[in-house]
Amino acid sequence: MAAISKVLEDDDLLSEILLRTVFTTTLLNSALVCTRWLAHASDRAFLHRFREIHPPRLLGFYINKGQNTPHFIPILPQPRELTAVIRRATSSLGTYQRVPSVPTYILGCRNGNVLIRQHDKIGTTFAVHNVVCPERGMDILPPFPRPQSPYLFDGTAYSRIMSKEEGDALSYLYVLMHQTTDGKHRVYIYILKHGIWRMNHSLIIQQPPRPWSVLKSVLSNNKIYVPAGWSNIIVLDLAASSFSIIELPEGMEYGERNTILSQVDDVAGVYLIHVKNFQLRIWLHNGYTWLLMDTIYLREMCADLSMADGNASLLINQAGDNAEFVFLDMGRCTFLLDIKRRTMHKVYEKEDGDKFFCEIHPLMMIWPPVFPALKNDPTRNAMLRLKIKDMDGH
Repeated sequence: MAAISKVLEDDDLLSEILLRTVFTTTLLNSALVCTRWLAHASDRAFLHRFREIHPPRLLGFYINKGQNTPHFIPILPQPRELTAVIRRATSSLGTYQRVPSVPTYILGCRNGNVLIRQHDKIGTTFAVHNVVCPERGMDILPPFPRPQSPYLFDGTAYSRIMSKEEGDALSYLYVLMHQTTDGKHRVYIYILKHGIWRMNHSLIIQQPPRPWSVLKSVLSNNKIYVPAGWSNIIVLDLAASSFSIIELPEGMEYGERNTILSQVDDVAGVYLIHVKNFQLRIWLHNGYTWLLMDTIYLREMCADLSMADGNASLLINQAGDNAEFVFLDMGRCTFLLDIKRRTMHKVYEKEDGDKFFCEIHPLMMIWPPVFPALKNDPTRNAMLRLKIKDMDGH
């Protein structure tokens, strides 16, 4: 016992022990032992190391199924330490259900917050649902702003709501593009603050390629990347309040679900994932040029999975941040491709009643973890968002 106490009293050894807890839920429970352990576990330098060794885990995904209520499907197997989190993600879907039932559609999921859209006889409602704390209820978003100007044509050329992580908080942006009477386009970017949409940027773009509303736009390092035209990306720089247009890699064009963008966390730029003839390529645009980061040949993987329909095309359904994984559709089945591990397995098969494209939205483990407040530490106290019991399922 004395030897154990001596080890635990060593700050360096304690940090190494906490690094080996692997799961965020276990780290949170370890922090409850005493204030000293809490101080070590919540230290920013320690959390940076912890994330590098144990990046946020893919828990499962939400899937839109036409007019039906979305479903949550866990990625199995999962360790028992995450059972409570998986259970909450699955059961909290009851929040979506209304009587009488109304069409519900998931627009996005980031850091445990699910953005949903519901239609009824009155109109359309946008709301945010917290997976970990469903008892809070949904936060209803205010109506989207409509700019008034005699120089704007009626109708919207492009609109999109996007989420942005700021520290440990999540904010929402609304991007709106209108054509002007002189053939230009004006872009309005609003940010939701204290329940009100406030104008954040307004830009004029000279005859841009037409944005694709059906393709995924991403917000990466304070820049919004919007697929447009046959082979372009419109880049809206929020920091510089400017725009630019970049071309896709040479010879590449948008086709039927063959291309998707992915957010980059650690460096400036954006990932582009492209699939053609069972070959998947990952590119990084670093602000100046495209760099080919990876090429994966999928035909052998498909053969190993004994895919019956060898003539069906591989289509991209969704991708994770940092191009870590990709969901691919082939025939009636959806497969998860882990880029780093070079593995692929089936995670979903359409049911007989699934007549629509079943769009997927991944649910990742929440990061950063939020610890109990330490006295006389306003910086760490400001991180308090969730209680330990919310993550632990008690």
